[in-house]
Amino acid sequence: MTATCTLHDDTLAFTGILDRAAVAVLWPQIPRQLAGVRRFDLSAVPLVDSAGLALLAELAAMAGEGVRIDGSPEGLAELRRAYRLQDDLSFAA
Repeated sequence: MTATCTLHDDTLAFTGILDRAAVAVLWPQIPRQLAGVRRFDLSAVPLVDSAGLALLAELAAMAGEGVRIDGSPEGLAELRRAYRLQDDLSFAA
């Protein structure tokens, strides 16, 4: 399944595996103006690797504080802990 990212109102919705190969394809397609995005929908993402987490964390930083993550793909919780990221993918103080 090819990874996709679509913007719907205040939500970036992702589908497919978010890995290094997917990030290379998705990065140029994602809008750079993410003001107003408050939710990342990962409910259709089965797996996230470290490159996928880096993408999500960068997008969360671009969107600003308070991004809510919906869905819990394999790898997300473990990587978030390993990189000491909060639930909204910001760095823990």
